[in-house]
Amino acid sequence: SARILIVFSLPGRSHYILGSSLARALAEKGHDVTMISAFSEKVPPKNGTYRDITITGAFDEIQAKMQKEMNMFDREGSNPIVGSIFLALMMPEFLSKTFENENVKKLINSKEKFDVVIVEQFLNDAEKALATHFDAPLIIFSSVGANFWVNSLVGNPFPPSYIPDVMLEYSSHMTFCERLVNSLIYVWNHLLYYFYVFPQQNKIIKKYIPNGPDIDDVLYNGSLVLLNSHPSINQAVPHVPNMIEIGGFHVKPPKKLPQDLQEFLDSAKEGVIYFSLGSNLKSSQLPVEKRDALLKTFSKLKEKVLWKWEEDVLPGQPPNVKLGKWLPQQDILAHPNVKLFITHGGLLSTTETIYHGVPILAIPIFGDQKLNAKIAINNGFGLSVPYSEISEETLTRNINEILNNPKYKSNAKARSNIFHDRLVSPMDTAIYWVEYVIRHKGAPHLRVAALDLPWYKYHLLDVIS
Repeated sequence: SARILIVFSLPGRSHYILGSSLARALAEKGHDVTMISAFSEKVPPKNGTYRDITITGAFDEIQAKMQKEMNMFDREGSNPIVGSIFLALMMPEFLSKTFENENVKKLINSKEKFDVVIVEQFLNDAEKALATHFDAPLIIFSSVGANFWVNSLVGNPFPPSYIPDVMLEYSSHMTFCERLVNSLIYVWNHLLYYFYVFPQQNKIIKKYIPNGPDIDDVLYNGSLVLLNSHPSINQAVPHVPNMIEIGGFHVKPPKKLPQDLQEFLDSAKEGVIYFSLGSNLKSSQLPVEKRDALLKTFSKLKEKVLWKWEEDVLPGQPPNVKLGKWLPQQDILAHPNVKLFITHGGLLSTTETIYHGVPILAIPIFGDQKLNAKIAINNGFGLSVPYSEISEETLTRNINEILNNPKYKSNAKARSNIFHDRLVSPMDTAIYWVEYVIRHKGAPHLRVAALDLPWYKYHLLDVIS
């Protein structure tokens, strides 16, 4: 039994699902797990010891302010540079709320020891100093696979010639203009991080961690990176030896559905369309014209529609539409009568639909959602409708194309087969590598020498000169 500290402080339900899935699995293996997060487990795992350090209340004020000032749907079409600035300015406030939490402060000032510290990577590099503080190896968890945030920390190559930024909707085969934009974003991110983000993170470390280390001693201290990615889901990219793909580790075998949902799905002889915009986007906040376009489209379908709707009443609800404030998504996608998933294109939703082989119609808004939608289009298991172009005509055309053209279902099944064709399950892979780092007290033998080179040597500028 090892003592493990897991830090998933971002107040996003989808991020917490990933962190809690890993925490539960490690606790069920008999480990002593402490979880710092914005949520808590209603039913703690058995076997091992599990402790929640919940920081929910700390974020209520920030979230209320954000919701008042900005509708999440307004972020559709936002400039990636503006998006990166927004995150860079927002995260220090979130981090401060985390470190100011009384229970977090007690933990930091305690004499506790941990065998490993696992931190989710999300502009929160100051939290990695907890590994140094507790004299434990550091494991970085990337919720969106290999990307700019983690590649430079472990010396992983990511040439902008064919690896698009996670905020862009480009494929690996970019046009000249796309490569130009991608390269500019690449340079912009480096400048933003080295001249603003990292200095801000360093200030947070010095303020909240006793005898806190310098940010440069924290950034490149990761023994391992767990990547929530897999070739069946993401575009193929390079990985150095200490980057391990565990994409889909959070997906569980389907459970029995509640009786009303089971009856609804079983009775759908023409099939079911499942519609959900995830945990951050609320379909009840859709503008009236967008909502009416969806209602008119659904009312004309012979298929039934299961809609994640966050309020009690949906004005103009057609008889073939059933609502649910919360729906067991994984179990629904497993039902054989589900023919199509209309989604925002979040990575968890994309992963779960690939797991079950269900084609998608994506309505991406922000973050990596447009990139995920592009991957679905390129691999032939889905289509995408830009949020700004939602209308009865565009929705009807795309839904009918997916339902009536068998290639989308066939390609979704093919991706599902790739997903499941693994030597070891993704969760067992994750547990093995966490325990590997603990056994070897870190993994310096997996560290590449690129981290020891100044930038001009890495790019061979001296040799070229």
